[in-house]
Amino acid sequence: MKSEHTNFFLLKPYFHSMRYPAVAGKFYPADKSALKESISGCFRHELGPGEIGSSDDKRTIKGALVPHAGYSCSGMNAAHVYRKIAEDGLPDAYVIIGPDHYGIPFDSALCDEPYLTPFGECDVDLRIIDRLSEDIPVVAEAHRFEHSIEVEVPFIQYIDPNAKIVPLIMSDQSIESAKRIGRLVREACKGMDVIVIASSDMSHYVPKPIASVNDHALIDRICSMDINGIYDVIRSGVTACGYGPISAMIEVISPANGKLLCYSDSYDALNYQKESVVGYASAIFY
Repeated sequence: MKSEHTNFFLLKPYFHSMRYPAVAGKFYPADKSALKESISGCFRHELGPGEIGSSDDKRTIKGALVPHAGYSCSGMNAAHVYRKIAEDGLPDAYVIIGPDHYGIPFDSALCDEPYLTPFGECDVDLRIIDRLSEDIPVVAEAHRFEHSIEVEVPFIQYIDPNAKIVPLIMSDQSIESAKRIGRLVREACKGMDVIVIASSDMSHYVPKPIASVNDHALIDRICSMDINGIYDVIRSGVTACGYGPISAMIEVISPANGKLLCYSDSYDALNYQKESVVGYASAIFY
């Protein structure tokens, strides 16, 4: 006798699956109008870059470093990068490489499902994902709770409503893994107009003066495209969370020139706990 119970797992391919937001209402507003105003406020804030100007469509930006904390802490800093991208001209796709904060059982993982935000669905670029999937597993479930990519997506949608993304989480942040990921992404993106975004915060929970010294030592290596130097600084005890994604981004876009746009910390944004701050840096590479 045929079972009357529906096997959901057999039907799953027929449903339109997507990656649902994990930190909407926490890191950024869950309401569309409130989110739009929050992001607009990040540009207008005294720590922000000001309103977005007209685009010259030169498309010189190849990569970017952007923080991924809550918008009240780092959104103003991140806005510096997104203003530059909007004014430089929009690419065909954004490869977002973020660190794993939750211990996924994979060295790295792609997501082939659209990212849902209060602005709607942000499509993925399946052309690039298909190429990368030969060497990097596609595990949408690994992205379920991770915020390092998610918090970048509303900013991207704000400047580019038709954006396509390639979400890539790195758990293994060794220098070998970073260079390997970078080489794979570079090969997969051949012939395509992309910007590679490395999502990372800087020092975590150290006094403000120490964070500034340590972070600028790291930023100097980053803007010099010095991957070995980045790992030297990390081994000295600097607690940036996304040094692997940063190094992978550099591997993808080299040769390039790096430029720091903004450095700030959580105390600058919140005027709270000067003795225990998180640092944020935004930079572009062209």
